Amino acid sequence: MTLWLLLLIPLVGAACIFVTKASIAKWIALGVSSFVLVVSILMAVQFDQWGTSQTGLVSHVAWLSQLGVTLDVGVDSVALLLVLLTTLLTPLCVWGSFTAITSRRKEYYAWLLILETAMLGVFSAQDLILFYVSFELTLVPMFFLIAIYGGKNRAHASVKFFIYTFTGSLFTLAGFVYVAWQYQVSQYGVWSFAIHDLAQFASTSLSYSEQCWILLAMLAGFAVKIPVFPVHTWLPLAHTEAPTAGSVILAGVLLKLGTFGVYRFVLPMVPEALVAYAPAIAVLAIIGILYAALICWVQDDIKKLVAYSSISHLGFCVLGLVALNPIALEGAVLYMINHGLSTGALFFLIGMMYERYHTRDMNSIGGLAKKMPVWSFFMVFFVLASVGLPGLNGFISEFMCLMGTFIATADASQWPGVLGPEYAAIAAIGMVLAAMYLLIMVGKVVFGKLKEPNQDGALSSLPTDLSPREIGILVPLAALCIWIGVQPTVLTDAMRGSVEEVLAPYPRLVQQEQEAPSTPIVLEKEDQHG
Repeated sequence: MTLWLLLLIPLVGAACIFVTKASIAKWIALGVSSFVLVVSILMAVQFDQWGTSQTGLVSHVAWLSQLGVTLDVGVDSVALLLVLLTTLLTPLCVWGSFTAITSRRKEYYAWLLILETAMLGVFSAQDLILFYVSFELTLVPMFFLIAIYGGKNRAHASVKFFIYTFTGSLFTLAGFVYVAWQYQVSQYGVWSFAIHDLAQFASTSLSYSEQCWILLAMLAGFAVKIPVFPVHTWLPLAHTEAPTAGSVILAGVLLKLGTFGVYRFVLPMVPEALVAYAPAIAVLAIIGILYAALICWVQDDIKKLVAYSSISHLGFCVLGLVALNPIALEGAVLYMINHGLSTGALFFLIGMMYERYHTRDMNSIGGLAKKMPVWSFFMVFFVLASVGLPGLNGFISEFMCLMGTFIATADASQWPGVLGPEYAAIAAIGMVLAAMYLLIMVGKVVFGKLKEPNQDGALSSLPTDLSPREIGILVPLAALCIWIGVQPTVLTDAMRGSVEEVLAPYPRLVQQEQEAPSTPIVLEKEDQHG
């Protein structure tokens, strides 16, 4: 079964929506996205490379042969896990929009399916050009989802989202093109944009200063997408103004395009530069963890609070990525999945509350456990998952990121770490702050005296508590949070081979760095070395 089937089905579904009646658009979108989920699960069952570093489900299509550009797709175990996350959240977003979207429904559901294709293209691409096209294509559907279906500041939010992410990606493209150009020079004019070939070439044939500039170029795009402090300012506004499904996809998948980019390109392409600059990146991640957590503490808008919490939580993911330790890196990949489940569910719950009360202000609403006990149960459950309660999914990924960060050794016979206990100790403060601001939010909104705003204009068709449809959206997310919390080794064992291959050159480089730190970056090109 080819991955191209997975990528093309949503596009076909979007085309069908455009030529049918608006009244059945949501059913077509739900059917198509559910079919894609089933296909992805069948692919995962047939995938023989779990636990290894090999790429499976490979398909090759020639395109611009003279430039070495191909439409190659394939996935390793890490990419396939993110594909499954994408195909799970998309039908849930479609289903969750049935009552929230009442106008321009055809365009809305078509954009959701186009966005699914673009996201799957990012995780499946084995060619640099296909990756970049898919990476940039995700901006277009999300721009329209925010600009048309968002809140009162949707125009500003959509433009800021597009400008930030698109501008950063241009620097990333420049870095990619430079690597490809140097590759063709070394190959006497033969071009290739195969990700594996360019990663192997860049890591072994480019000088230290070249790797440093390429690292900066790639981080310009990936750091904005994650986002990392201080290029994070677009995210809270985009989350707050986006429709519920837009916020779920944004938090659940789109932010992971940045962390996946670091995993897929930064770690294998520029190992010498990353060893030298990992501490600086870690400092930015820790600043983001603490800074965003403190901002969460003073928020009155519950959706904006969860949006800022994403910045704080993904700081742990970045920390795990640059710790250059297999425990931390496995934790970072697991964090990508866990954050998508628990934070995506929180955005669903906030949207369900907003449909009933038309407010997200914690000062004007509270004590909902008395009137919405089922909603309150799920809210408490997913908050505890986000906080990192042992036994739920959030705990193991945060624990692994911090444990891997804590390890620091110059012994190349062991898996090294370039950060150390001080980084882990300071970052751990973010876990304490997260527990405080999230539990305070629960205390205000769920418990206490019932407080409801003026409900003029509320959707009378909605029941007071969650409907069976809304419960059906949340149950699979809750089940996965419990399963991953109890059996995380199923996922960590599956990704271990890929993680170890990515980290293969780092024990030697870390030892060299700690024995003789690299010289600062210079403008002059140094001699090439093998």
